[in-house]
Amino acid sequence: MIEIKCVTQLVVRDSAGREASLTDIVPLLALVDETGSIAQAAGERQLSYRHAWGLLRALEARLGGELISKERGKGSALSALGRAVVQAQRACTERLDGPLKQMANEVSAELNRQLGAGGTTRIHASHGYAVAALVAQLGAQASGTVDIKYRESAEAVAALARGECDFAGFHLPRGAFRELCADIYRRWLDPRRHVLVYLTARKQGLFLPKGNPKGVRGLEDLARPDVRFVNRQPGSGTRLLLDLALNSIGIDPEHINGYASTELTHTAIAAFVASGMADAGFGVAPAAHHFGLDFVPIVDEDYYFACDRARLSALPLVSALAVLRSEDFRTSVATLEGYDPTHCGELVDVPAGLRGAAVPGAADIA
Repeated sequence: MIEIKCVTQLVVRDSAGREASLTDIVPLLALVDETGSIAQAAGERQLSYRHAWGLLRALEARLGGELISKERGKGSALSALGRAVVQAQRACTERLDGPLKQMANEVSAELNRQLGAGGTTRIHASHGYAVAALVAQLGAQASGTVDIKYRESAEAVAALARGECDFAGFHLPRGAFRELCADIYRRWLDPRRHVLVYLTARKQGLFLPKGNPKGVRGLEDLARPDVRFVNRQPGSGTRLLLDLALNSIGIDPEHINGYASTELTHTAIAAFVASGMADAGFGVAPAAHHFGLDFVPIVDEDYYFACDRARLSALPLVSALAVLRSEDFRTSVATLEGYDPTHCGELVDVPAGLRGAAVPGAADIA
C-alpha cells in the first residue's frame, strides 16, 4: 500500500544566490533555546559540535545576522533573529499542515485505488483534532486507506447526501445557538436514510498569548482597537458560531481589527497568535494548548459524523466504528485538552442529535 507525505520548508536565498533550508536548522535552534548549550543541542541532534556550528554559521551568513547570543556565565541563547527564524518555520509548518495532509491523502488514495489496494474510508469533515486522531488510526491499519477532505461542515454533510463520502463530520454548539445552527444541516440529513455517530464533546474559545498581555477577558474585548484578531474562513462552523455569539452581545464584526484575516484550521489560528501576528483567535482548546497559549472557554460543542444507516454493517464503516469504539481511541482523544470522548462511537438518531439531547442515545438502526 502506497503512503504519500507532503512536507513544507522555508529556504533562505542570499544576494549571491546561495540557499539554506530552515528544516534542519530550526530543531537545532529550538534545542539551543531549551538547553542553553550548543554542544548539548548538537548531541541531541546527533551532530558533531563542529558540524552544528557550521550549519548555524552558514545560515547566519545568508541572513546577515547572528542567530545565537552568548553571555559569560549564561551559556547560549537565541538572538531576536534566531527566535524569529524558529517562529517562521513553525508558523509555515502549522498553517500549511492541514492542506498538505489533505493533498497527500488524496494522492495516496487515488494511487491505491489504481493499484486495487484495500478499501478506502472517505471522510469529509470540519477540521478537528479528534478527526485527525481517527484518520491516523485508520491509516495505520493494513486493510485500507483513508481519503480525508477537511472542509466546511455544511459542505461535508452535503457531500454525504450526494454519496461522495462515508462519514461527514460537523459540530453543533450546546445552548442558545443550537437550533439555528442545526437548521443548516437539516436540508441534507434524512432521518430515515442517515444516522449520526457521536465523536466527542469539545470546547471552543479565545486563543491568547501566554500571560494575556492585552488583558482580554471575553468576546467584548475583541472590539478594542488595540486587539488584533485572526479569524476562521466564512462558511466554517466555527466562524458561524463566532458571528452568532458576537451578534448576541451587540458587537459588529466590522469593528474588530483583523476580522477579515482568515485561516483554514484551528492549528493555523493558534500558530498565527503564537507567532505574534495577532493578539487573539478563536478555536478549539487543544490548538491553544499545543502552542502554549492561554485559552478562555466560550462554548461547549458536540461533534458528530453523519453516515448512511444502510452501510453501518458494511465496510469501510464497520472498521471505522470499531476504531471509534475502541479503548485506545477513546484514550487518545481524552488526552486532548477540552475533549470528552465518553460517548464516542454511539449512534444517535438525526432529530435527537440536532436537537441536542443531554446524553446521546442509541439509535434504532433497523
